[in-house]
Amino acid sequence: MDQPASLNATLGIFRHHLYELSKGVRPLVLMTVNAEAVTPIVERLVASGVAHHVHAACRSRFNVVFGRPAAVTAVQRFMSGPLCDLSAEHDFMLGILLGYDAEQQCLRYVARAGAADRTGAPAGEAATGTAADTAQALAEAARAVMH
Repeated sequence: MDQPASLNATLGIFRHHLYELSKGVRPLVLMTVNAEAVTPIVERLVASGVAHHVHAACRSRFNVVFGRPAAVTAVQRFMSGPLCDLSAEHDFMLGILLGYDAEQQCLRYVARAGAADRTGAPAGEAATGTAADTAQALAEAARAVMH
């Protein structure tokens, strides 16, 4: 039975991510996929022995997180709602684990933490050199754990 083109494209991207994981390019991958793609992706992850976690993003979309077991376990513990609702700290951790540029993640963290401070939400330190230093230390610690 032929698969729809959109499913074929999604599975092609998924296979590329598996290749990158196998080569150590990144410790973790996050894919947001529709319901029809979840089953073949999870079946392949199970067959390959790759740690994974599936999280409902909304009624018809799912976040599939897969990669190194420690990274998947960490994300599984803090990913409980929509990604846009992650705290500044959890957003930072997710970005670092996904292999995003550490300096850009630090800047994003400082901006988000500062915005949360201005609204009164608990998000750590204000956007100062101290918050940037903390974010950089977190990035270095995350890199050390993943290597």
